[in-house]
Amino acid sequence: MKWTSATWNFSQVRKTFQSASSVGKTFMVLSTSTLALFVLIGLGGVLQSRLMSTSPVSSMKGLAASVTNQFFIDMLGMEVPHLNKDQKKFTFSQHNVFHFAFQMMTDINPSDPKSLVASEVPGMELNKSTVLVRGSETNPSAPYDLNPISSDLEAEARFPQPTPSVEPTPISSSSPSPNAVAQPPKTAGDNIAFIYQTHSNESFLPELKGVTDPDKAYSDKVNIISVGQRLAQNLERDGIGAVHSSTVYPSTVKGFEYPYSYKYSAKTLQEAMASHKDLQYFFDIHRDSAARSKTTATIEGKDVAQVYFIIGGKNPNWKKNEEFARKIHQVLEEKHPGVSKGIHAKEASEGNGLYNQNISPNSILIEVGGPYNTLEECYRTTDWLAEAISEVILNAKKVDAPVTTPKNS
Repeated sequence: MKWTSATWNFSQVRKTFQSASSVGKTFMVLSTSTLALFVLIGLGGVLQSRLMSTSPVSSMKGLAASVTNQFFIDMLGMEVPHLNKDQKKFTFSQHNVFHFAFQMMTDINPSDPKSLVASEVPGMELNKSTVLVRGSETNPSAPYDLNPISSDLEAEARFPQPTPSVEPTPISSSSPSPNAVAQPPKTAGDNIAFIYQTHSNESFLPELKGVTDPDKAYSDKVNIISVGQRLAQNLERDGIGAVHSSTVYPSTVKGFEYPYSYKYSAKTLQEAMASHKDLQYFFDIHRDSAARSKTTATIEGKDVAQVYFIIGGKNPNWKKNEEFARKIHQVLEEKHPGVSKGIHAKEASEGNGLYNQNISPNSILIEVGGPYNTLEECYRTTDWLAEAISEVILNAKKVDAPVTTPKNS
């Protein structure tokens, strides 16, 4: 009887030891695997920074984003088989391992054929971008690069839409803007800022009676060109010599094709620089394509269109362009928090990827409002935007001004 009891006790001790050993082994596997994962990510980041493109859109972002809670649960499941009830969803199944490796190496999702096409058709991944600088707005969202997303537009149709109660307030050449910088130094008569609109047909539905497509107002004056003109006029008033292009590409370019929009606007830039040798700052003004709820904020008691700053990750010198955009964003944040939705970067598979920003470190793309904003809302924002741009440019002029030494009398 004693022998049987001792045997039973020994058996229990052995089981307890084995259980503790199994838990310890599982813990060691998890700890070692987690450490190896973070070492791998770190090494990948170092190698990429030294050997690969300096694009703001890092491929390591995809690896980090792929590591979910389920990943670690499945690691535990390798030691506790009962956790792996659904082998199809098991992270380390043959199918999923191949899927993960293939997507990491090619940036193509085998389960989504569109991702293959998106790598060859710029802008197909409309809502994909990398946030470089976040704004303080309360409704963060990613910019859409092309046509409005149908689901957003359908959702908007269920709610009352704003209608212009009065004609959009024009800029008078004789009266000063309430947001103008007080007596700024002039740019010596030089035209240093150029404003244009690559997607010149982008318009605003509340301003267009009987129109359902906000991107087919080719011949109307009520489109994003009006916003660009407002910006140019405000800069002029603030003492910044500005040139504005009112070219409507779909109606002026023979055989116009939308995917080549930036090729057409690049020609506009070349012609402008040939005519105005002093141009240093370039602003491509767009209208976002998201729903009103994602492009509008109430600031100082009034609805205003929000803005995005877009940086092309394909531009090898993108950091300088991002630095310029950051200065403008910071002024907007200080004076009108919430109007800027921050600075986003896009690669060629996520948009155009270059946006003609390689012509100058002071070249940026700015999206103002969306298809459901009114011109009045866009103008309010544009006035603030002009104020911020003027401050940045004039501060740069002060820094670059030569130091003069007074002559001895």
